[in-house]
Amino acid sequence: MPGDPPVPITVWPVPAPQQGETMSTAMGVRLVHNLTHPSDLIIDMAVGPQLARAVIAAHRRSHLHAPRQVGWGREAATLIVTGWPADDAASPVDFFARCHATLAPGGCVAVLLPHGDVIAPVDIVIAAKRARLAYLQHIVAADRLPRRGRREQLDIHTDVLILTRSVAQTGGADG
Repeated sequence: MPGDPPVPITVWPVPAPQQGETMSTAMGVRLVHNLTHPSDLIIDMAVGPQLARAVIAAHRRSHLHAPRQVGWGREAATLIVTGWPADDAASPVDFFARCHATLAPGGCVAVLLPHGDVIAPVDIVIAAKRARLAYLQHIVAADRLPRRGRREQLDIHTDVLILTRSVAQTGGADG
């Protein structure tokens, strides 16, 4: 699956993150369980302990990073989770190039950003494509889902862009 548009949009009913944090605990659990297997390595660049708690509860392995730490480890990761903007790169393209180099083929980068900025997702996808990452999925996180038979809007609080180091771009693992 190369991840080129049209990109599916999925709605996850999870609570909003606390002020100053990247995600809620429920979001961390969903990301870990949906995008990794037990032996996979996860790089946590999120603000707050939610992803770390999900990694521990799911018996996954993780590099837990302060954003400015040097070195992401030598082992390829299956999942990198970050808020946006990412703090440790000179430019978004540089950040995503580093993600590409760190990911295992088929691995994903989950970029979490507050809902409402219509330009940020486009800029992120463009930068990621320049770094040879494919846009795989868009997840919207909402506190409240519409009830059946009622006309209500979703209470969306977070957009999650799932980018991947595609194995389909060259017919095999890209280098």
